Amino acid sequence: MSPQVFIEEARDGNARAGRLHTPRGDVLTPVFMPVGTQATVKSLSSGDLETLGAQIILGNTYHLALRPGAELISDLGGLHGFMSWKGAILTDSGGYQIFSLAARRKIDDDGVTFQSHIDGSAQRFTPESAMQIQSQLGSNIAMAFDECPPADAPREAVIAAMDRTTRWAHRCLTVAPAPGQLRFGIVQGGTHVDLRQRHLEQMAPLGFDGMALGGLSVGEPPPIMHEVVKAMAPLMPRDRARYLMGVGTPRDLLICIRAGIDMFDCVMPTRNARNGHLFTPDGHLNIGNAAHKTDRRPVVEGCPCEACTRYNRAYLSHLFRAKEILYYRLATLHNLQFYLDLVRGARQAILEGRIDSYVDTALARLG
Repeated sequence: MSPQVFIEEARDGNARAGRLHTPRGDVLTPVFMPVGTQATVKSLSSGDLETLGAQIILGNTYHLALRPGAELISDLGGLHGFMSWKGAILTDSGGYQIFSLAARRKIDDDGVTFQSHIDGSAQRFTPESAMQIQSQLGSNIAMAFDECPPADAPREAVIAAMDRTTRWAHRCLTVAPAPGQLRFGIVQGGTHVDLRQRHLEQMAPLGFDGMALGGLSVGEPPPIMHEVVKAMAPLMPRDRARYLMGVGTPRDLLICIRAGIDMFDCVMPTRNARNGHLFTPDGHLNIGNAAHKTDRRPVVEGCPCEACTRYNRAYLSHLFRAKEILYYRLATLHNLQFYLDLVRGARQAILEGRIDSYVDTALARLG
């Protein structure tokens, strides 16, 4: 584990504001990471992300290894050079695809064989190869290769996934990282708090630079997920960043920041944007509704994104109905602006000792 990677700057209850040191600069937490699975946050340029103030984005090892390939990306300057991104990058290891591509993979103790979703070819991933690919990609944070079981997996299957994840974690740490690259371990255990605690006790001493909770928001009801996070976040090492993978809604972020989580990622703001769902402090707005055809108001009054400062709901409604490409960019800008501002506001509230008021007020407005 690298020294002084994460510094806790302030604490308010269990919520905390921190600073994660990376070779690409400090990441101020709590933080939301836009998802750029294939070296792009869909419909946005790296310049757009800079304008939004995104500090760190996420890329996916599985997808980038298949296309265009880790060697090509490495030859072109790593992910940062390839996509001309100056900020930090975290890469998922491909472990989530064990869950999401369950029909296209076979898992064993050594690793996983995927049937490529692109051309059907067999693609073998092991803990060692997943870490080697992330080293070639040159990400600033590499996630350990883990097994993510579905929400409805029986307890015995969850235990088996935990044990395999622990064995794989040891193997991940045998692979040399890229210069300055941090490595995060992943805690599994489904919705069983006792299993989560057991797995954290196994993972925390291994020397990872940060710790993540994986295997949540995979089908379980949100209140159950929230209870697991509330139980686990305060138990995670205080001297390391705490990352909740793949979560979630604005409500999820607020609740889990108050519980003590530092880092989040989710496709929801970008995916929902493309489907016509725009986030506002009062809940989401469906731009496809007829009421917006003649509405001269911005999506959110006072929002600094380009969609709100330059255009109105009527125009966005037209673009959405006409399936114009511009709609996808503007809607994605807005939704990411909302998420980033929500989390930045939470950080400021922690620094000022008013996180309960901030979260309660925001949750009441969201309904």
